[in-house]
Amino acid sequence: MVQAASDPSLQDVGRLIVQGTDSPGLVAAISGTLAEHGANIASLDQHTSDPSGGRFFQRTVFTLDSLSAHAPQLREALEKKLEGFDVQLRLTEARRLKRVAVFASKTDHCLLDLLWRQRRGDLDVNITMVISNHPDHSEDVRAFGIPYFYIPVDKDRREEAEARHLELLRDNVDLVVLARYMQILSERFIEEVGVPVINIHHSFLPAFIGAGPYRKAKERGVKLIGATAHYVTKDLDEGPIISQDVVSVTHRETADDLRRRGADVERRVLSSAVEAHCQDRVLRDGNATIVF
Repeated sequence: MVQAASDPSLQDVGRLIVQGTDSPGLVAAISGTLAEHGANIASLDQHTSDPSGGRFFQRTVFTLDSLSAHAPQLREALEKKLEGFDVQLRLTEARRLKRVAVFASKTDHCLLDLLWRQRRGDLDVNITMVISNHPDHSEDVRAFGIPYFYIPVDKDRREEAEARHLELLRDNVDLVVLARYMQILSERFIEEVGVPVINIHHSFLPAFIGAGPYRKAKERGVKLIGATAHYVTKDLDEGPIISQDVVSVTHRETADDLRRRGADVERRVLSSAVEAHCQDRVLRDGNATIVF
């Protein structure tokens, strides 16, 4: 069951995502259909790569009394109205929170940050489970009332672990978040999981891959450290980027200082990416994203 948001301001708020080929009359068809069904547009963001047949992206937030009851009829009307256009549409209710599974390893800063943001109401998501290849954080996670699944990952039996992951996730989540999960997901897992997967990593990749990236960065005298959150694809760390940020550092910072400041950036960037995705603000465009 999808959890409803406790924020009353999200009641009867809908989000309409439309993307495809731009063409004359498209915006009018969308807004006109919404108006015909009594919806009031609260905000509208759109982008086109070229007004003459370019790629079109639009996110419309609207209110409609008794949205849950009227959503099927509205969706059907929109689909019929847009039949002559080369676009796809997606209609969601803001009050229906995305179900999220968080994968983590020994490092806990991103994991605990997501849990705290959800508890405080700063992140409108429903974290349904945490899955880890280490038992370290079980007590911390269960204190939030969230199930914790410890599934060891042996390099020679990786398929067994991923089969267990898929069994837990199937039909139970809308998004998987890798909160510093230090395991490479197989191409088979990515194909079968059936939902988007978001990853976070420090922005030193690929210059400082492997162990001790902050020590290596200190040795090279870096002046910026940062983080990148992106969708996971079969190409390691090359998926569409959702969010990035950096902070300036100087020669005065030690490797431990860089690690600490890097963790702060990772927390911010990952939560920003998860929030944007769960608010339907991220539209995929090949290997890039449009983030409204």
